[in-house]
Amino acid sequence: MKRKNMNAFLACLFLFSGCDIIDYHPYDVRIKGETDINAKNIEKIEANCKDKTTIRFVAMGDSQRWYDETEKCINSINEMEDIDFVLHGGDVSDFGLTDEFLWQRDIMNGLKVPYVVLLGNHDCLGTGKDTYMKVFGPTNFAFIAGNVKFVCLNTNALEFDYSEPIPDFNFIEKQWTERQDEFEKTVVAMHGRPGSDVFNNNVSKVFQRYITQYPGLQFCINAHDHRSTADDLFEDGIIYYGSDCMKRRSYLLFTITPDNYTYEVVYF
Repeated sequence: MKRKNMNAFLACLFLFSGCDIIDYHPYDVRIKGETDINAKNIEKIEANCKDKTTIRFVAMGDSQRWYDETEKCINSINEMEDIDFVLHGGDVSDFGLTDEFLWQRDIMNGLKVPYVVLLGNHDCLGTGKDTYMKVFGPTNFAFIAGNVKFVCLNTNALEFDYSEPIPDFNFIEKQWTERQDEFEKTVVAMHGRPGSDVFNNNVSKVFQRYITQYPGLQFCINAHDHRSTADDLFEDGIIYYGSDCMKRRSYLLFTITPDNYTYEVVYF
């Protein structure tokens, strides 16, 4: 075989035999490794927390491009021995690139405890929503830890041009009674809270009316704002706690007891 033909043959052989190391397109939703993570971890959370009366969990968010800081956050959480699970408030990606989801997934998989990830507004860019759903699962989901129901919502209305019901009031209403014999308290989690630029603020008051129908609503959790916050947005006693971005190296630690709850900002 002539040298020119041999070089062409080798080039073609590399192209077709080395597909596993070639990125076809940054938005090509080809997932390598673990998928459907939220459902798998929810099963672990519910099993581990069954019959527990005190729940301790971490709320973090907006890890985006801060990979080193996210690794340090995971190391900090792993040093604690009494954490039940971690709730990531969304924006694991910056541009919705497939690899961004996979890189952050692999870092989060270093946790010693189960975790779930919400959908953030940056996660909706490009084909990000499709990648999120393959890697983590549905954009609205709920689970029960001990006697506390965690309702996790997609509130990124702006990213969908208001073409879908976001927040999904049908889902919220369904969770009022679904498995109602298994929980006495509720925590509502979202990426962007009412009043933020991504929330459908035309329905903010309706949203608040809906979520206050949950039994024993303790508080709400959000991310997105890249700062630690604790605000009574509607002056009704329901506090919205915001986790900071990973750049600022902090997360929130919550403890829900039979009589009350506490929280603290943990710096690492």
